[in-house]
Amino acid sequence: MNQNGNPNGNPPGINLRRAACTFVGLGTLLFLAAGTMRWAGAWMFLLEITIGGLITEAWLARHDPGLLAERRTARGQAGWDRVITTIMPLLWLTWLPLMALHAVRYQTSFIPLWLQCAGAVMIAASFYIVYRTYRENSYAAPVVKIQRERGHAAVTTGPYAYVRHPIYASGLLTYIGTPLLLGSWYGLGIVPVMAALLGLRSMMEERMLSAELDGYAEYLGRVRYRLVPMVW
Repeated sequence: MNQNGNPNGNPPGINLRRAACTFVGLGTLLFLAAGTMRWAGAWMFLLEITIGGLITEAWLARHDPGLLAERRTARGQAGWDRVITTIMPLLWLTWLPLMALHAVRYQTSFIPLWLQCAGAVMIAASFYIVYRTYRENSYAAPVVKIQRERGHAAVTTGPYAYVRHPIYASGLLTYIGTPLLLGSWYGLGIVPVMAALLGLRSMMEERMLSAELDGYAEYLGRVRYRLVPMVW
């Protein structure tokens, strides 16, 4: 392990191949289902997801390569978390083409331009929350686990002073912003299901961290809200 907490010793860099595959793969899902590539909302979505991801990786590669390396592995993941993190991307990959069918191919949905722009702003805001979270929490792994080898400790500053799970809060913004940007009311109707999965994961994570991570139970007593300040 190097001084930055990277177990592989070599600092990771930006994964351009994965970014390109994400762009092409999601684009294929959207445009094939839509039956056209003349869809401004989809292009904006793809650009935001790709550029936001690359900027985030570039920042991590420079400032916290240990966290970047940790986010590229799922080792040590709890079994229940593996089930949830399998369901969520499958739901996402079903959700995107359904919105393409609804909003573009069959044109059975109309969302005004100002709301589509609001959706784009929400997605951008979600990346900013992710950045603020990574800046505060070097243990923000993509899976639920205790990172004892990296000196895992409870983080209570930055966005964690307002909600217990800022990464999930950013995900909720993306879930709401995506169907708005893509122009699908039906897509927005599926958001409660995805939010429920986030809520379930947050509660299971809190149970595990309270039992195994020093200081986390006390943190739960100080910060009341899980995902949305003043709501839940």
